[in-house]
Amino acid sequence: MWKNVIRGLFALTITIASLSGQPKSALGQQLPGEASNQPFKPFRIIGAIHYVGTNDLACYLITTPAGHILLDTGFEESAPIVRANIEALGFKLQDIKIILSGHAHYDHVGGHADMKAATGARVYASAGDAVVLESGGTKAFHPLKPFKPVKVDHIVKDGETVRLGGITVTAHLTPGHTEGNTSWTTVVVERGKSHDVVFVGSMSINPGVHMLNYPPWPNIAEVYARSFKILKRLHCDVFLGPHASFFDMQAKFRRLSADPKINPFIDAQGYRNYLARLEQRYEEQLQQDRQPKSAGANLLKAHRTTKVKSPGLSMVRNRER
Repeated sequence: MWKNVIRGLFALTITIASLSGQPKSALGQQLPGEASNQPFKPFRIIGAIHYVGTNDLACYLITTPAGHILLDTGFEESAPIVRANIEALGFKLQDIKIILSGHAHYDHVGGHADMKAATGARVYASAGDAVVLESGGTKAFHPLKPFKPVKVDHIVKDGETVRLGGITVTAHLTPGHTEGNTSWTTVVVERGKSHDVVFVGSMSINPGVHMLNYPPWPNIAEVYARSFKILKRLHCDVFLGPHASFFDMQAKFRRLSADPKINPFIDAQGYRNYLARLEQRYEEQLQQDRQPKSAGANLLKAHRTTKVKSPGLSMVRNRER
C-alpha cells in the first residue's frame, strides 16, 4: 500500500514540477504535444538553409549541388509534414545524404529511423547521443519517451567538420541537456555578405535533474558550465535552434515575407539573449541545489527519476527539449 502511495506522490511531484516550471522562449511559451506538431509553410531562411519543420519542431534542410543535409526530424509523427515541406520546396528526399541532430530526444530525432529508411542517408551523431539514438531513447541518463532506434553511421567529434557539396558544418559538443547535445555552425553568403550561423543546442535543465548530488551524472554542473563557455565564444549572426519558439521563427517569417530585403533571422542579440536566459536558469538551479536541505532530497529524487519509464510521465516533463 505505502509503495503505491509513494509512487503516486512521486508521479504527482514530477507532473507539477514539469507544468509549473515549463521553460519559455524569450518571446513565447513552447507548445506541448500535438500542438507543436502542426504544419507550417516551408521557406528559405538564408543562403542554402531552409526551414522544413513543424510550427514549433525545427528541422533544417541545407542544400548543396552534391546532395542535402537534414538537421533534426521532429517526432516520428512529424514525418508527413517534413517530407511534404521538403518536396514543396522542390527538393527530393532521395537527395538527402546526411542526417544530423541537435540532441537525442524523441521530439527531435523521433523521425530519424523512418527518414533514414526513406532516403538512404547516413546518420551522424556525437558519441554521447549515438548510444541514445541506437537504443531508441532508453539508454539515456534521463530517459524520456522512447522512439524508433536508428543505426548511427558516423560518430562526430568535437570540432569535426561535415562537408558536402561546398558546404561545411562544424560540430560543437555542448552536453548537459543530453549526453551528446551538439550545436552546429556554418557560414552562408547572402547578398554578397558572409554570415555566421549557429544552430544552438538546447541548454535547459530537464525536470528532476539536479546540478549537485546527482548520481546519474555527478559532474553535470561542470559540464553545463563548460558548454555555456563554448557557446558564448561562438560568433553568431544568424540564430537558429531546435524549437521555433526559441528564435521567434513565426514572427520573423512574417517579417521576411513582407520585406525579403531585410532578413530578421540575422539576430545576434537574440542569440545572446537566449544564452543569458538559460545560463541564469542554470545559476538559479545551482544555487537552489546548494541549499543544505536539498542535498538529501536530490539524491532520493535522482534515484527515483532514473526508474521512471512511463511515457505518460515523460510527456509532461520539460518541453524545452
